[in-house]
Amino acid sequence: MALLTLTPMLTVTSIDAAVDFYRDVLGFQLLSSFPGWACMSLDSVEVMFGLPNAHLPFTHPTMTGSLYFKTDQVDILWDQLKDRCQIEYPVEDFDYGMREFAIRDNSGYLLQFGQEKA
Repeated sequence: MALLTLTPMLTVTSIDAAVDFYRDVLGFQLLSSFPGWACMSLDSVEVMFGLPNAHLPFTHPTMTGSLYFKTDQVDILWDQLKDRCQIEYPVEDFDYGMREFAIRDNSGYLLQFGQEKA
């Protein structure tokens, strides 16, 4: 048995708003959608969005962690995003060997982008 991929499924209050943010700000493409659900991709990364359902009450993101995207050009990505979304912390170098920054998406999820320091 092998795990092949991991695709986050994020609960959002508006599929259209999530698709717009990930497409217009982050550069993702819509792969497929139907009422209440959408799947988007950028390079080898996929993210799915779903509306709240009757099984789980939802008013805002409750994930205590983040989505961490590894990139090979963190500074270029920082320059592209820094004026287009809510910044959680600017690009900086960390002792654990990563250069990274973090933003919030339009739903409030924490997105981190990092590159290994050379």
